[in-house]
Amino acid sequence: MSLRLGDIAPNFKAKTSVGEIDLYEYLGDGWGVLFSHPADYTPVCTTELGKTALLKLEFEKRNVKVLALSVDGLERHQGWISDINETQHTSVEFPIIADEDRTVANLYDMIHPNASETATVRSLFIIGPDKKVKLFITYPASTGRNFHEVLRVIDSLQLTANYSVATPADWKEGEDVIVVPSVSTEAAIEKFPKGVRVVKPYLRYTPQPNK
Repeated sequence: MSLRLGDIAPNFKAKTSVGEIDLYEYLGDGWGVLFSHPADYTPVCTTELGKTALLKLEFEKRNVKVLALSVDGLERHQGWISDINETQHTSVEFPIIADEDRTVANLYDMIHPNASETATVRSLFIIGPDKKVKLFITYPASTGRNFHEVLRVIDSLQLTANYSVATPADWKEGEDVIVVPSVSTEAAIEKFPKGVRVVKPYLRYTPQPNK
């Protein structure tokens, strides 16, 4: 199965490091980040899970729940979590799925045979409250993710879901945004009382509307 943007994220039940979960029940009416790792006790993954744990409050204030996945079992997960907590100076509290039969990996197309026939690549999915896939990023096993970029994307997704704006290149929370083409300049001036800066008829900026 190959998921595309806007597709419904498949639901599943799975054993995890914090007990069995149902994805939809776990996410509730909030946002979710599901990301996979090639295997336990791998160095890049250790830093990634540690970084995610360190950013716990950042995810919480955005109403985002995170869960990771590896094709190793629960016993290895628990030992690995101890190592992560020790080496990354944090406490991993979010679920890590034990996907030994690769059910979830196959549901989300996380195994790319030309990279590895058995291990998952570094796939990351952002799932909206409507349970649709809002973004996915796939990295090779050798490259760790930038979780500040993940947070930046979530900020953009949550903003643009509620306002008629888009975010420009390298945008960060608090910076000006772009008025979407479907809104005329006249309508934009009424819609965005903080002001509209017209660079070109199709390129119009306004201060972030929820700030």
